[in-house]
Amino acid sequence: MLEELKKRVYEQNIALVRHGLIILTWGNVSAIDRASGLVVIKPSGVSYDSMKAEDMVVVDMDGKVVEGELRPSSDTPTHIELYRAFPNIGGVVHTHSTYATAFAQAGRDIPPYGTTHADVFYGPVPCAPALTKEEVEGEYEKNTGLVIVRAAGDYEAVPAILVKNHGPFTWGKTPEKAVENAVTLEETAKMAVLTEKINPEAKEVDGYLLDRHYFRKHGKNAYYGQN
Repeated sequence: MLEELKKRVYEQNIALVRHGLIILTWGNVSAIDRASGLVVIKPSGVSYDSMKAEDMVVVDMDGKVVEGELRPSSDTPTHIELYRAFPNIGGVVHTHSTYATAFAQAGRDIPPYGTTHADVFYGPVPCAPALTKEEVEGEYEKNTGLVIVRAAGDYEAVPAILVKNHGPFTWGKTPEKAVENAVTLEETAKMAVLTEKINPEAKEVDGYLLDRHYFRKHGKNAYYGQN
């Protein structure tokens, strides 16, 4: 079932390791097959060194396992809430990458200081509020997803968010794009930290430059790359 999608999800989970976004088992990638309404996601707590494509778990939109011998990621309910709320996405990524997580732990948005940020994120990457005691003690992972949805704004223009005291989530039209956005998020977070260290008075990029860089890659008048 969904063998090709399982392979892609597996490969993108391995890509997180290759890009240095995770250590141990601190991350996960999922993808949704919109036609069937089924989600493929990494199994919980399985080492990336031993994981195989056939280990990927298929769940329905209620989080019930449809196929797979292993338990799905504990973050599955979070991913499902994003798929419910964001109809144009096909993949979700969660990591604890160092610089993006540092912003999350500080409870800060990642400011758009330059064109690298503007190429992917049309404005600050928001930090969602901390979950309440009741949300944490209740359906924690589902509530994490609901907090993200409430704080996300235009989810296509800024395909990423930080959860306070937790870490980053990204998404995209495909699992490959969601991983690419996670890579960019970590690099822009790192650049932001260094920018503020070099110049504590640094200002966000001017709006007209943000517009130029974002819209040369996105929208009907985009001209970056090949047709």
